[in-house]
Amino acid sequence: MLVVGCAGFAVPATRYFKEYLFVEVQETQLAIPGPGTLRRWRREAPKGFDFALLGPREIAQEGFRDGKVVETALRTLTDVASELSARTAVFVAPPDFPNTRANRTALRDFLKSVRKLFDGIVFETGPAWKADEADDLAEETDTLAARDPLQQGLSKRQRAYYRLPGPAGHKSRYEDPAIEKLADIARGGLTQDATYVFTNVDMFSDAKRFRKVLGL
Repeated sequence: MLVVGCAGFAVPATRYFKEYLFVEVQETQLAIPGPGTLRRWRREAPKGFDFALLGPREIAQEGFRDGKVVETALRTLTDVASELSARTAVFVAPPDFPNTRANRTALRDFLKSVRKLFDGIVFETGPAWKADEADDLAEETDTLAARDPLQQGLSKRQRAYYRLPGPAGHKSRYEDPAIEKLADIARGGLTQDATYVFTNVDMFSDAKRFRKVLGL
């Protein structure tokens, strides 16, 4: 199964729901949406729609280490998950999060702990980690390590989560050759349960073009 979506509502939610069956909610990283907004999203979402929640930035800022800040942030996130019937949480490390023994231990302990709260946990380690090293940690903790398939290739695992940050950063768009290349890569992993999330500024249209090339 292959799922395609965006990192946040790049267009009004009512329009987004007509195009996709998945979204990675970005608002949960900085400021939790109000209960009225959450209820509206849940009410307007079509049958079978899945919400994933981006973890609060305080968790990454704390280096994924246990404490009151992380505990409070997780409690808030699980409250939102309950409102939206969201089953997946996504935790993104800071760009300068080094692959040290202490950080690996902290992240491993965090992932094992938070795995009890959600059906699916995704983490993104950043440029200091090799993709296969992150996959090894994901295998150990029964989670998923996000990667950019255009830069790092496909995961070898049966389930995978791919984030597309733009070819030259968030403000860049994927031109047709890049979309074609991404589709070729995706065809090589059609036996996976894979989620492709576009996170760049033109994510709504880029994701639509990707789906069209794949015939989805």
